[in-house]
Amino acid sequence: MRPGDALHVQVSGYAEPGKAIPVTPRVLFKSRHAIVTPEAPGLNVSRRIRDDDIRDTLLEIAHDVMDGVDMGLILRSSCAEADPEAEAADIADMRDLARAVMSDKGAQADRLVDGDDPWQRAWRDWPASAEVIETPGAFATHGVEAQIAAARQPRIALGSFGTMYVEPTRALVAVDVNTGADGSFAAGLKANLAPARALPRALRVRGLGGQITLDLAPMPKKDRRNFESALRGAFRGDDVDTVLAGWTPLGLYELQRKRSRMPLSEVLT
Repeated sequence: MRPGDALHVQVSGYAEPGKAIPVTPRVLFKSRHAIVTPEAPGLNVSRRIRDDDIRDTLLEIAHDVMDGVDMGLILRSSCAEADPEAEAADIADMRDLARAVMSDKGAQADRLVDGDDPWQRAWRDWPASAEVIETPGAFATHGVEAQIAAARQPRIALGSFGTMYVEPTRALVAVDVNTGADGSFAAGLKANLAPARALPRALRVRGLGGQITLDLAPMPKKDRRNFESALRGAFRGDDVDTVLAGWTPLGLYELQRKRSRMPLSEVLT
């Protein structure tokens, strides 16, 4: 490309006020069943779908809808249990949207398409079959209000192992682990293993990212490996890019996590 040429980019994450919004030239058009990739031709099916008959059927649908289109397509794992007509319509919608956006060669910076609303993104990225409940008062009936109230609090109970406090600041997210009355090393190890498993969900629910610093309960250095193993296992199933940076000279543990969406505190405000 030359200076002054138009370039399509997509917002790839959330930025705090006063910071640059992250963007990427790798533009994707994602729906519940399909991901259209303008810069990466080819038809692919999620590796999680292992039934050969289902894969063949999905590829037939993909070929029919994408015939003559110079764009790539990835069929997501939710296709395994979806209605074929719904899948074809979903693919066609993303194909048409990608065509319209990528054909816009305007010289001025402009927003060509809005991103999904939070509820749309949640439905889009929920791979399993699910029921959408729209009954008035459903939040209270199904305990959602209580869960939201709990997520707005920094304190997270870890059962008999102690408590964890997750508190965002402007510079970082501070995580403090307490054992309670028992200050022994054995209690410290148990208290640290519990938040290692609970931390991914706590960050995901609160929409937190950036630099994350853990102030753990006292434990011998020989037990750090057990903690790191539990932490790696917990984040393995998380879909947000997270780098486990390691220990500081003061015995704190640091992570770096992608800011993938707006924090819950700002969404509710």
